[in-house]
Amino acid sequence: MAAEQGDASPTVHHGHHQPPDHAAGDERTLGGYMAVHKRPAAFEGADGFSYSVDILTDTTGVPEAPWGAYLFFVRWSHGEPEVQGHRETDFLVTGASEAVVRHQVGAMQLATVKATLDGLIRTRSAP
Repeated sequence: MAAEQGDASPTVHHGHHQPPDHAAGDERTLGGYMAVHKRPAAFEGADGFSYSVDILTDTTGVPEAPWGAYLFFVRWSHGEPEVQGHRETDFLVTGASEAVVRHQVGAMQLATVKATLDGLIRTRSAP
C-alpha cells in the first residue's frame, strides 16, 4: 500500500468540485468562471456534444502585437468521458503581453463563448 510506504502523493477524486469562491471574480465571464469554480467552463454544443474550454496563448510573429489569445474547446464523447476532438478559434485578441491578451479573452461573457463554440461547430468540419 502506498500510504504505508510513506507515499505523499495526493489522492485524486475525479468529479469532485471545490466550493465556489465568489470573491474570485465575475462568474458570468470566462476567466471569472474559471477563477470562481477552479475548473474550465463547459457547454453543450450545437452538435449535442459536451465541450470544455480553455484560454490559450501563442506568439503571433508580429512585432507590434507579439502575443495572441484564442479559445480551445475540447469535445467529449457521450457516456464515458473520452476526448473525441477539439475546436479552436483564430486569435481573438493580440497585444503586447501574454497576460494582457489572456485577461482580455477571459473577460468574454459566457454567452459569447457559447455562441463562438456553436459558430465553430456550424462552420467547420470536425477535426
